[in-house]
Amino acid sequence: MKKILILIIIAAVAFAAGQFIRPSIINPPATQDISAAVPANVKAVLEKGCYDCHSNETNLKWFDKITPANFLVASHVRDGRKALNFSHWDSLPPPAQKNILFWAVNDIRNGEMPLDSYLALHGAAKLDDRDIAVLEGYLAEISSRKISDTAALQALERQHAALDKKSSSTQKIADEWNGLAYIDGWQNWKAISTTDRFDNGTMRVIYGNDVAIKAIGENHINPWPDGAIFAKAAWKENMDSTGNISTGEFWQVEFMVKDAVKYKDTQGWGWGRWRGLDLQPYGKNALFVTECTRCHMPVKDNDFVFTYPIHLSN
Repeated sequence: MKKILILIIIAAVAFAAGQFIRPSIINPPATQDISAAVPANVKAVLEKGCYDCHSNETNLKWFDKITPANFLVASHVRDGRKALNFSHWDSLPPPAQKNILFWAVNDIRNGEMPLDSYLALHGAAKLDDRDIAVLEGYLAEISSRKISDTAALQALERQHAALDKKSSSTQKIADEWNGLAYIDGWQNWKAISTTDRFDNGTMRVIYGNDVAIKAIGENHINPWPDGAIFAKAAWKENMDSTGNISTGEFWQVEFMVKDAVKYKDTQGWGWGRWRGLDLQPYGKNALFVTECTRCHMPVKDNDFVFTYPIHLSN
């Protein structure tokens, strides 16, 4: 009994002493909060389920401040702000802002956010169907599809004509700003997934090279092995008067090339994007790679890859 009492006293002293060892959790000033860009009801939902970890307005409860729990809280806040910070919404270009909201809603709908470990003690942050409907309604509002006009159809016809002329010509395609070379032949790779990006009016097919296909078959996809390459080709969508969607003009192709050592400073991936039929490199400076890595940061736990491959039988 005496030994148990001594152990209790030691544990109590250690616990008390530990309260003087605290991680730093501060709320820096916001540069431009998302409230300037979205309706009040959308902001309210984001505040409820996201702001404690994804803004500079972290509201710590009393139990969040107790050591050692505060170290876990500090880790959640640090990682959350790094992936997405609604208090610095102006740091993202407009297309990336919509992309982030699109994928954030998907994560919420799939139950991946907020984290279960966070909800265990912060039940009020759980978003219900009404909350999710507010976010989805807002995305639908800013991404509404419209019947394709004559200009869109003529653009497709011009591309078809240009393709006929290019079929017999050779073209020197410039490297991306970061040195990544265009990878010809991706059109012959296997398709591993598709996405309908209603938020920006494009449809996409994601292709994988032989290394990626082998990794999928072996379920070796988190992390992906060095040498895996994805090509994500995007076409603008054309919609007719009955609501049917078909591919319009070719928009771009993007590459992700896995090499954990060579690309250690950019999340282990080399990034590249070529626009239009003439395949002009998209990047002009270092902001291009920053745009890519920031956009993919919310899926860092999936090796920075948004795509979940469809099942491929041998």
